[in-house]
Amino acid sequence: MGNVVPIRRATTCVEVVGASGEWVVRIIETDQEITRSLGLESFALSFAEGQRIRLHLDKTLWVERC
Repeated sequence: MGNVVPIRRATTCVEVVGASGEWVVRIIETDQEITRSLGLESFALSFAEGQRIRLHLDKTLWVERC
């Protein structure tokens, strides 16, 4: 997969960022980071929620873009 980036000792989390009319969901697991770009907020939120459940996390992080 072209957008999988190996990383070390990361805290598992799901992040949602809205910028320039686009929604980005970033999933960070212990050994990789996956980023998905979605055009609709509802799709991004649904995808992020599914990943949060899959990873057994309590919350999804919203990242503010300046």
